Amino acid sequence: SFDYAARTRLPWRRTRPAAPGLAPDPAAPLVDVRRLAVRRGRVEALRRVDLTVGAGETVALMGRNGAGKSTLLSTLVGMIAPTSGTVRVSGLTPHATDPRTLIRRVGLVPQEPRDLLYAETVAAECAAADADAGAPPGTCRALVADLVPGVTDATHPRDLSEGQRLALALAVVLTAAPPLVLLDEPTRGLDYAAKARLVGRLRALAAAGHAIVLATHDVELAAELADRVVIVAGGELVADGPTAEVVVSSPAFAPQVAKVLAPRPWLTVEQVEEALRP
Repeated sequence: SFDYAARTRLPWRRTRPAAPGLAPDPAAPLVDVRRLAVRRGRVEALRRVDLTVGAGETVALMGRNGAGKSTLLSTLVGMIAPTSGTVRVSGLTPHATDPRTLIRRVGLVPQEPRDLLYAETVAAECAAADADAGAPPGTCRALVADLVPGVTDATHPRDLSEGQRLALALAVVLTAAPPLVLLDEPTRGLDYAAKARLVGRLRALAAAGHAIVLATHDVELAAELADRVVIVAGGELVADGPTAEVVVSSPAFAPQVAKVLAPRPWLTVEQVEEALRP
């Protein structure tokens, strides 16, 4: 894991975003990683990583704990500098970019939502998120209510359940709707209904042209949401392709529907219902 709180002190969230600079090339990928290597002490956390992600694309990073998924997200948001190779996000080099500029291009929901939350109440957290994003008042609060109905304004974030805290952190990042959204285990602690609402929200973002990269062990989420699956093992990308091809070829990452109905090319119940509809 990484010290997201340290990034907030730079500051990462709670500073009015800087005026935008040159607009990124719309034809270029939002994420362009070339021959990336990251060494942390004696551990080579990433090596020889090449990855591109375009606007409107949703990519799931999958692999065992310690494979390098979170480290890769950290480089995309500028919290870890490459040991070698290059990382570009919307044409910027994340670790060398002022956070007030970078926040306009990329937002990360970390594994520990508390690292993103600092206010005394849900209402104050949401008001700050609206101000940071230049969004109409109530935007963040409406997102929270959509993801986890019933959370009161006066509740302290530390008194929320794990799923509710995650939903609040998601709402904070999604309020700004950056071109690139990074999510690290985004369904941990969410119940089925909240997960379904999150999937709907992320699909809408992708349809509007936002790129989404999520690190997840949730094979059902990847099957429902991702255009591509990238499997990370030992710091290397060992597979990268369309979701149906990658997950079906690897039993460890195949959803239950695919396991039960193989060799049919269906990954989700929704796909089965659509195929059987007269």
